[in-house]
Amino acid sequence: MSSGSGRRAGGGTTLLGVLGFATFLAVLELVPRSGLVSSDYLPPLSRIAVALTDLLGEPDFWTAAGDTVRGWFLGLAIAVALGIVLGFVIGTVPVLREFTASTIEFLRPIPSVALIPLAVLLFGTDLRSVLLLVVYASFWQVLIQVLYGVQDVDPVAQDTARTFGLGRWARIRYVTWPTALPYLLTGVRLAAAVALILAITAELIIGAPGLGNAIGTAQSGGAVAEMYALVIVTGLLGVAVNVLARLVERWLLAWHPSIRSEVTA
Repeated sequence: MSSGSGRRAGGGTTLLGVLGFATFLAVLELVPRSGLVSSDYLPPLSRIAVALTDLLGEPDFWTAAGDTVRGWFLGLAIAVALGIVLGFVIGTVPVLREFTASTIEFLRPIPSVALIPLAVLLFGTDLRSVLLLVVYASFWQVLIQVLYGVQDVDPVAQDTARTFGLGRWARIRYVTWPTALPYLLTGVRLAAAVALILAITAELIIGAPGLGNAIGTAQSGGAVAEMYALVIVTGLLGVAVNVLARLVERWLLAWHPSIRSEVTA
């Protein structure tokens, strides 16, 4: 495909996306006004927009947003660090990988929300409860991808590196790391979204400070428009997290054929 055709296709996709989102917004405005759904349960978009504007001027809103972002970032950072270290240690030692495989497969499917009672018992409703749930959910996304990446290293490349006298750490740096990095960044992107979901879920259910807690408070207080405005904010945060993860992925993998083909398409 030529670069001109690629630009036209990309522009068409963007236009369709914009039209689809505009249609969604129009539905949010028209459905309550048509009476299909009571405005007591789903206010028109215009009322939600007014509530969102009011929220942006309240210091408590920004405090709640900061609490959510802090819990998301700290939990994600811990999960990524643990996932990288343990992923490379387990992945580069075949005996250790076989030894831990059944344990990983047992622990990984456990839903993080099932740990909410444990988090409350251990830490109450403060940030540590949020971090426990966020780290547990995000860690597996990173660990599994790193294990896949380490396993995907070309044995011929490993043997060649040994032939040229590269030590263990040199082989990890020059052979294993470049192969595993795309997998790792995929895991980080998935973990970033999961971390945000769990941070807001923990705040909503446990009552830890943040946007989730604010949503629960607005719902229980009958401030329906404000509740939907807060939900929209969490959606925008999710979009921002995904865009940021994509940008970091493109930056760190600028040398990778998959990214280069996207740029030149």
